[in-house]
Amino acid sequence: MLYNKTIKVNDILAETRERNLMSYKILVINPGSTSTKIGVFEDEKQIFEETIRHSAEEIHKYDVIFDQYEFRKELILEALEKKGFDLESLDVAVGRGGAMKPVEGGTYRVNDAMLYDLEFRPQVQHASNIGAAIAVEIAKPLGIPAFIVDPVVVDELQDVARISGIPLIERKTGFHALNQRAIAKRFAREQGKDYTELDLIVVHMGGGVSVGVHKKGRIVDVNHASHEGPFTPERAGELPTEPLAQLCFSGKYTMNEIRKMLVGKGGMAAYLGTNDVREVEQRAFEGDDKAKLILDAFIYQVAKEIGKYSVVLCGEVDAIILTGGVAYSKYITNSLIKMISFLGPVFLYPGEDELLALAQGGLRVLKGEEEAKEYK
Repeated sequence: MLYNKTIKVNDILAETRERNLMSYKILVINPGSTSTKIGVFEDEKQIFEETIRHSAEEIHKYDVIFDQYEFRKELILEALEKKGFDLESLDVAVGRGGAMKPVEGGTYRVNDAMLYDLEFRPQVQHASNIGAAIAVEIAKPLGIPAFIVDPVVVDELQDVARISGIPLIERKTGFHALNQRAIAKRFAREQGKDYTELDLIVVHMGGGVSVGVHKKGRIVDVNHASHEGPFTPERAGELPTEPLAQLCFSGKYTMNEIRKMLVGKGGMAAYLGTNDVREVEQRAFEGDDKAKLILDAFIYQVAKEIGKYSVVLCGEVDAIILTGGVAYSKYITNSLIKMISFLGPVFLYPGEDELLALAQGGLRVLKGEEEAKEYK
């Protein structure tokens, strides 16, 4: 067990607000499979960012991902020391949320229940599961709160959206909640609106694709980015069920091989041998007919997914937002706009900034704009 008593966050936040500081210093931590990204922000202004790389040899020392938290924490502290950063100046530490039990969106204080589930009952094994542990281990000696923000398990589906087609399988979420929510709130702020007033379709396009319906501040429907929706650079997306069942029971493939076909080696990677959208575009522009067909099929499927989710809002869409790394492609975004603009105005927010999104989640709580939620 990491620690026995969680910090009394409300007391700390009250003290922080009483100090009436002009700005807040925020440490953000985003663990990935082979690296840990960290950043320090003063409010929303980034002071510095660093990516700490981890070799396969270092990672493979640990049988369980959660056991890496101490090793990664020490590397983070070393990196901060090299930068000459004063830890005592921090007001909060914010980690990437992992695969715990499904929760509604928001900023959550790290507590014992969360740490227990991430260590002993994770939904899946993923490096993000140690973000909360690292954050609280750094925060605790400093007497400051530790948070996570909009983990991948955010689940705000309306009841009707949970029905799949057979009672043995319930639809669940697994999507780019952190970036989707952050971009939606940024859009609302830039339009002079409150996020909870708007009805939006947010489309994240990266290694996975998620299309979320943001209805008055809640993501009431969204495709699971690993096994629903359009195919992606490396994921198969939705597939015809009968041929898939036949493939699974053909005796030719193990379960792990099938899983790899679906996530990791599906989509563009399966058809073209690459998951690099820029390479696929280049090949298409140079006359590769197959690459052009697959690229256009990707656009076609994403556009259909957007159209499908627009009916959840009865067609009354305030805006469609295209985000994620693939949104840097002018060919893809221009093609999508041509197909979907009749549904509502389209806005581009290419890329993603998860560090900033984490910092903003912590900042909203520190400023009293929203309350930190309790994980149970």
